[in-house]
Amino acid sequence: MSSSDTPPALYAAHEPVFPRRVSGTFRTLKWVIMAVTLGIYYITPLLRWDRGPNLPDQAVLVDLANRRFFFFMIEIWPDEFYFVAGLLIMAGLGLFLFTSAAGRVWCGYACPQTVWTDLYILVERWVEGDRNARVRLWNAKWDFRKFRLRMTKWTLWLLIGLATGGAWVFYFTDAPTLARDLVTGQAHPIAYTTMAVLTFTTFFFGGFAREQICIYACPWPRIQAAMMDEDTLVVAYREWRGEPRGKLKKGEVDPGQGDCIDCMACVNVCPVGIDIREGQQLECITCALCIDACDEVMDRIGKPRGLIGYMALKDETAERAGREPKSVWKHILRPRTILYTSLWSLIGVAMVVALFVRSPIDVNVTPERNPLFVTMSDGAIRNSYELRLRNKHGEDRPFRISVTADARFRLALEGGESLEVMVPADSTLTQRLYVTAPAGTSAAKTERTDIRLWIADGKSTDRVNVDTVFNGKGE
Repeated sequence: MSSSDTPPALYAAHEPVFPRRVSGTFRTLKWVIMAVTLGIYYITPLLRWDRGPNLPDQAVLVDLANRRFFFFMIEIWPDEFYFVAGLLIMAGLGLFLFTSAAGRVWCGYACPQTVWTDLYILVERWVEGDRNARVRLWNAKWDFRKFRLRMTKWTLWLLIGLATGGAWVFYFTDAPTLARDLVTGQAHPIAYTTMAVLTFTTFFFGGFAREQICIYACPWPRIQAAMMDEDTLVVAYREWRGEPRGKLKKGEVDPGQGDCIDCMACVNVCPVGIDIREGQQLECITCALCIDACDEVMDRIGKPRGLIGYMALKDETAERAGREPKSVWKHILRPRTILYTSLWSLIGVAMVVALFVRSPIDVNVTPERNPLFVTMSDGAIRNSYELRLRNKHGEDRPFRISVTADARFRLALEGGESLEVMVPADSTLTQRLYVTAPAGTSAAKTERTDIRLWIADGKSTDRVNVDTVFNGKGE
């Protein structure tokens, strides 16, 4: 078989990408977002919030042991998981909104993979130098200098990964206590395992995989096209202005040459290694660093900025003809984005309202199924119910239990003479309730009778109820 008949390889060999340092509006924006997001991630578990006695004082805490989530003044219980579901829906709608308006801006600025990769590249540039120095080091043979630089870089990467894993586990228990236990070797093995996994994944994804995660592992590049249309603003090369491209020669002016001088600046700064001049590509994360690089070159050669910039497909015809494109806000404020914004806002308002109108007391009722009822010596019929009384106050509260129904019933609590039970602060108490229908009453003879159990807070006007059934003999 000749070489021309050899089928191409299924996977191309990975070509390492060494982005060049660039300055400009979008690079500054990325630095700010990186600093803010990393600051929030690393600092939040260390913040304190006074909730009173017997409650954790960590501002943000996912308390798996007690099945609760604390977020500053907000406390989410297991039965309120719809708040978490609402936040996830809002996050999804927000992602749809930003993608519809400006392409993959999430990927380019706020995605954890992008943020940590930026941080790792910053460390790499600090240790090994800018692009040309890193390329030379990559191609150089192993010697003491290369070994020293690589070990220094990898050590710093590992420390960042360790801090990432450590910050993550701090969200699930008291951070200062866990930090002390981690250092003294007294922490739970799960904490060490979680930290080890996150340290390795951060080290590998941010340091070595980098753009490969965005291109091959992440599904969003293949989904985001459904969120975009002709009005979506994306980073694009204005080839009608830049072509035909050619090198700039000092003292010579070629009227047939475009503004692009083929300096490769846009390619050299791209974190995924693509050439934006080849058109829209799946790999592009819309970080806009190529805009900064191209604008910098245009300033140096005395050409107007914007050879590479944000542009909507609808504006291409107008720009080719030399007409003014639509304003940015006309692209952003259109039916699709308005719909996403409206849905996002409605869910947010609904969650805020639900947060403020939720009751500080709650009850779950589970009827006893085996047996369905017990016949007493006097002929009365008794049903048993398990009550889970939840007190969300920061102090002990007396709960009084009552029933409303068309029939007559007697109530009794197991182990108590009254129908009032003290529920400890910020906890759930399980209590057995007996409901008895006297002999000869309709409830005792009827197979099923609807009843409503009421729980009243003895220190306030708060009341909750739950509907259940009373099982009779069914005569």
